[in-house]
Amino acid sequence: MDSGHVEMNDLLQLVVDEGASDLHLAVGVPPVLRINGSMQALDCPALRTEDTERLMRSITSEDHQQKVREFGGTDFGFGFGSAARFRVSVFKQKGDIGIVLRQIPSKLMTLEEIGLPPQVRDLLYRPRGLILVTGPTGSGKTTTLASMIDVINTERDCHIITVEDPIEYYHEHKRSVITQREVGVDVPAFKEALRRALRQDPDVILVGEMRDLETMEAAISAAETGHLVFATLHTTGAARTVDRIVDSFPTTQQEQIRTQIASTIVAVISQILLVRQDKPGRIAAFEIMFNTPSIQALIRDNKTYRITSDIQTGAKWGMITLDAHLLALYQAQCISYQDLITKAQDPETVSQKLQDLGQGKKRR
Repeated sequence: MDSGHVEMNDLLQLVVDEGASDLHLAVGVPPVLRINGSMQALDCPALRTEDTERLMRSITSEDHQQKVREFGGTDFGFGFGSAARFRVSVFKQKGDIGIVLRQIPSKLMTLEEIGLPPQVRDLLYRPRGLILVTGPTGSGKTTTLASMIDVINTERDCHIITVEDPIEYYHEHKRSVITQREVGVDVPAFKEALRRALRQDPDVILVGEMRDLETMEAAISAAETGHLVFATLHTTGAARTVDRIVDSFPTTQQEQIRTQIASTIVAVISQILLVRQDKPGRIAAFEIMFNTPSIQALIRDNKTYRITSDIQTGAKWGMITLDAHLLALYQAQCISYQDLITKAQDPETVSQKLQDLGQGKKRR
């Protein structure tokens, strides 16, 4: 394959055929696919400045090209025929154009396929409250949320409003009416979309990301006033998620926010994606917290450091800590010892538990 003749359509087709999650295009290296977490360069010459420019122009609207010129980067979603949708990030680096395309699976997974316990499905019938799906970038939060929205869309008759940047999964109207608004296309900002959403008779609101104080305030307030609100944050673990929200507010408001969160939060689902050891593919590890009266009191009294021990004793409700789930995946031979230790919140305790079980470092 000659780099001067690499066409975007051929590259995207390859991403779909190989089941890659991402395609990286940068000057000085051949196109690179990420497959099951590892980077694999294509067998062709390195891309030149004019190649990445040409490839970028083939999928980027004039508006977005203008943003690259003005701000040094832009993000958007686009459809590759009926084969797939992609989330695209175009950016400048060392004066050249770089592009990363993330493939959005066209088929929604069920909650069972994702690996969530049945208690999570029950949350989707709540009339109001805040459900947070958290985790680092690329941990599958969008997929989990899209699957939850699909359950509501299929099984409940309500008005669902999603605010996303960009829209990734396209939902059709099923039993529900679904309105999807893209930041930068349909509405200027998350906070503006949320403010207006409350006048659009919603039952369920999905906020792609709680990026700033105003968006957090609007999401909490929508959950308080009788809406089921879904949102994401880039945190790992339930306790850190609560702390992150509270710490975003001025000190004078923090006590009031703790009280509001204690009464509105329904659940925090934290997830990370790991490479499978037993077969090709990746698997999600979760921490799941449901808001019990005891956890409500801990949030109100600023004792979030004790939430983890409450999750440990809440297994009968379907709660699980991230470390317990990682340990279970390791024992089922789904993930490596290295992933177990590096991804655990408290590696020393996990390592000690393995030794107590007589499973030290035998199986790497």
